[in-house]
Amino acid sequence: MNPERLYTVILGPHVSEKTTMLGENNNQYTFRVAGDATKPEIKEAVESLFNVVVDELQVLNVKGKTKRGPRGKLRKRSDWKKAYVRLEAGHQIDFADMG
Repeated sequence: MNPERLYTVILGPHVSEKTTMLGENNNQYTFRVAGDATKPEIKEAVESLFNVVVDELQVLNVKGKTKRGPRGKLRKRSDWKKAYVRLEAGHQIDFADMG
């Protein structure tokens, strides 16, 4: 894969209470990914950027919420794509050490 594409596939980690529990219990991490990214691209990007081995990968599209703005105007948040990445035993990603 093109090295420039690797950096555009993964947009960043998605941190929430649920994803924190998955990371602690199942060695599973969650990332926001590009809308046009495929499973093989996501797997290759995670393995090369973080020097880990991906065991399992699940991808889902998150629908944007409809919110009521000022003066009752309806707005829709953008749709986005999320990837759950389970790593093989012995591998882990430390986001605090990056930067």
